[in-house]
Amino acid sequence: MSSYLLLHGWQNRRPAEHWQSLLAAQLRERGHRADHPQLPDPDAPSLPAWLDALDAALARLRADGAAGERVVVAHSLGCLLWLHAAGRDRGAGRGAGAGAPVDRVLLVSPPGLAVLAGIAEVAGFAAPRVDAGQVAAAAGSTRVVAGGDDPYLPDGVAHGVLRPLGLAHLDVDVVPGGGHLDLEAGYGDWPSALAWCEDPSVRLVPRP
Repeated sequence: MSSYLLLHGWQNRRPAEHWQSLLAAQLRERGHRADHPQLPDPDAPSLPAWLDALDAALARLRADGAAGERVVVAHSLGCLLWLHAAGRDRGAGRGAGAGAPVDRVLLVSPPGLAVLAGIAEVAGFAAPRVDAGQVAAAAGSTRVVAGGDDPYLPDGVAHGVLRPLGLAHLDVDVVPGGGHLDLEAGYGDWPSALAWCEDPSVRLVPRP
């Protein structure tokens, strides 16, 4: 049994038909633990409030006693939340970088930094101070997945997110026609996300 933490994005209230909600249910059916918390004020999110909520969720993840892996699956703004947490001062004793790394992280559809900076409600998430060493300290491995035609990534995930942060080395899957990998794009049940959760060698591909 492994433990999973699913982090949603901006304006997301965990609709039952979203792939993250379905994934949480599927993982529980297989005997895993899956925490999919509602982050506060999703329409006008506060980075400090979301970081506090992440701290609480990570504490639950560490305390649940499961013998398997600890895995984080973040979508959209949840990806930037994770990167902000990883970049915090590890000496402060808080968050993902506070000496209690998870085993794996999947960052799905991280929005472009320039795009976020231009949206008042989420501009505070746009500039995480994080480097490759901090990302590596926060998780044993990190995979990034993005749609090849994501409207929030007009320059692509490499140019829009990873290179500006010095994270171009991260493993990336590009999903053709995936858009923002959200309900508007038809995601919905996503079998390869479930497959990756149970086998990190699986590549993320379009839903059938």
